[in-house]
Amino acid sequence: MKPLQISPETAVTLAKQLGVPLEHLMHMPQHILLQKIAELSKKQSQDTTDSGSAAQTPEKGEQ
Repeated sequence: MKPLQISPETAVTLAKQLGVPLEHLMHMPQHILLQKIAELSKKQSQDTTDSGSAAQTPEKGEQ
């Protein structure tokens, strides 16, 4: 299996966000990496949605 064809900057960023060593990331099977990226993206979109909806709800007494 050959290493992933991604830029060094992308590899470092993904390793930090996924919490895996850079060496493991570079030799990770592509289908597993794509699954982890999808999970990370889903989590980030949920966090964004949660914080966005909280910012839109009025405080008590502001109504």
